[in-house]
Amino acid sequence: MATSDRTPKAPRRRPTIHDVAEAAGVSRGTVSRVINGGHWVSTDALAAVEAAIRETGYTTNQHARSLKTGRANSVAFLLTEPQHLLFEDPNFSILVRGAAQQLALRGMPLVLLIAGTSAEQRQVLDYVGAGHVDGVLLISSHAGNPVVESLVAQEIPTIACGIPLGFEGRVGYVAADDLGGGRQMTRHLIDLGRTAVATITGPLDTPGGRLRLEGYRAELGDRFDPSLVAHGDYSRESGAAAMRELLGRRPDLDAVFVASDLMAAGALAALRGAGRTVPGDVALGGFDDSGLAATLDPPLTTIHQPFERISAEMVRLMMEVIDGQESAAVTLPAALVVRASTGGAAEDPGRGEAVGRRA
Repeated sequence: MATSDRTPKAPRRRPTIHDVAEAAGVSRGTVSRVINGGHWVSTDALAAVEAAIRETGYTTNQHARSLKTGRANSVAFLLTEPQHLLFEDPNFSILVRGAAQQLALRGMPLVLLIAGTSAEQRQVLDYVGAGHVDGVLLISSHAGNPVVESLVAQEIPTIACGIPLGFEGRVGYVAADDLGGGRQMTRHLIDLGRTAVATITGPLDTPGGRLRLEGYRAELGDRFDPSLVAHGDYSRESGAAAMRELLGRRPDLDAVFVASDLMAAGALAALRGAGRTVPGDVALGGFDDSGLAATLDPPLTTIHQPFERISAEMVRLMMEVIDGQESAAVTLPAALVVRASTGGAAEDPGRGEAVGRRA
């Protein structure tokens, strides 16, 4: 029988904090602070340590850390919408990816939870209440949602995406400037010379539905006409239905601000079905700029939400709350992106600086 004289390779040693510190050119204490949230670490040192973690393949021993700190060392991404919207609405997948990437830099996994029904809500609240996660990133909260009230009552660290209506002073949040974005889009349509500017809102029990309508109404002022307002639920189908409703009630409309790109896609199909051209007969604008807008025909003028930055800020605020700091709120600028659906050439979305305040 043939034999091999090759010496078996020793198992590869698991990288340690010392290896990361040596690769980054910093102290082990600095590496430890980065792993535990990045507090009191300079921007250059943070970047060096994150690069060294990737280079060495270092991973934290979550079980050992959990025993030491009494924490779960994981965070939940909680979507309070029906399950199918996780896959249909591109905004949610972008937020999930961004949050997971930010938590991975801190050596923490993201737990995806969906609570679109009463039964799912009870299961989720039992799960997070049992201490399986250290905090909750709350996505798409509706006013009066019992999930928010229960999270607050159980004192579970929570950061919302968008203003948590009714809980503004008790739950931290990160939001795009919905009201300002609504004003920008409405002003853009007016400046095109359109005289009957309609809107399709999101649900009025959500911050986006409510504040984008407020922006539209504020920009129109005395010209506001309730007959030019229809309501949707952020789905493509509701955008189409609301567009047909508006055309039936106000066939003279020549512009529409739709409160989400997904609803705008439905509205575009309804306009075509009615024989209306875009932007010739009707100028069409959306809100989100999550990727769908640029793929429509014609490409959709929209309001850019900085989703990746929203995810990063949510994780940052979450880590602060987990560490015992006061909850905070951050509002990020929303920028107009002009494309062919309103007859303009494309512009790069502005980034701007965050406007922060304490919740």
